[in-house]
Amino acid sequence: MRTTLEIPEELLEEARKAARLSTKRETVVAGLNELLRKAKRDDLRRLAGHVDMKIDLRKSRQRPL
Repeated sequence: MRTTLEIPEELLEEARKAARLSTKRETVVAGLNELLRKAKRDDLRRLAGHVDMKIDLRKSRQRPL
């Protein structure tokens, strides 16, 4: 999909070099992927302590013979 964006050239170039990528497109895609990874990680952190799981850890750690 083609989209026109006004991105500061210096910022894009600095990000491209830092990520060791070769194109502007790769840099933008990598940035978007990282943003999504961070959002998902933050969502999981918000769940910490809020999920009630009834698991017998001793039993689940035993290996079948």
